[in-house]
Amino acid sequence: MDDGFDLDPQTLRKMLDSGERVFLLDCREPWEHGAARIEGAALIPMRDIPTSVERIPRDCPVVVFCHFGQRSLAVAMWMRAAGIQPRSLTRGTARGAADS
Repeated sequence: MDDGFDLDPQTLRKMLDSGERVFLLDCREPWEHGAARIEGAALIPMRDIPTSVERIPRDCPVVVFCHFGQRSLAVAMWMRAAGIQPRSLTRGTARGAADS
């Protein structure tokens, strides 16, 4: 059952390949972002999300990702409570989400 939070890497790849405008939000720490990243993603560490919410657009899909997927799911849940409708990228960058 789709809970509306999870987005698999293949679906994200299709969205990006089709030219759909997607806001990619990397909620990892800067040192993690430096080691591996998805091109075009905005880096807003998890701890900074509440004070940076104005940087997140409301007019396109928002996809949150992290290393394994736990932080991005927590961020997505927080954002939903704040009135934003993001998706959390399953598998994170540790399992090749950026390359799928």
